[in-house]
Amino acid sequence: MRFLLLIITSFIFFNSSANNLTIQEVRNLYQKASKDEVLCKKLITDLQIYNETNNTSLAAYRACATMIMAKYVSNPINKLSKFNEGKNLLEKCLEKDNKNVEIRFLRFTVQCNAPNFIGYNSSIILDKYFLLKSVSSINDKQLKNIVITFLKSSAYLTNTEKQKL
Repeated sequence: MRFLLLIITSFIFFNSSANNLTIQEVRNLYQKASKDEVLCKKLITDLQIYNETNNTSLAAYRACATMIMAKYVSNPINKLSKFNEGKNLLEKCLEKDNKNVEIRFLRFTVQCNAPNFIGYNSSIILDKYFLLKSVSSINDKQLKNIVITFLKSSAYLTNTEKQKL
């Protein structure tokens, strides 16, 4: 009986601690997810409780990690299914909170990196201008650094736009 209680307690502790990731930890995991399938799966699992109604930012990270997971799936139908699952959640997050710089940045990064044949690139220019306009008002230093670094490396910005950053 004690053993069973220990297992249940450990399970509850593990699950609750996994879901207490800070936004900084989520950002760090997300940046590594595209190169590490295990970290991608961990991120999706840890963020499973979030959706567009209870935390749009964390749900957006789950959505993007789900789209990245398509990279690790071998069956083309499952790849597309994973990508669309993430895309649908990300768009729901944007419907709820379309002025959120972090979510708009996430969509921009995904659309910049998605293969053209998927057709998920219609908001690149809109998001680019939104981000360029909003970057100076980002108070979170980690996020601001991530956004500026990505924008400076983006093929969708002109050299003049990059220099202004």
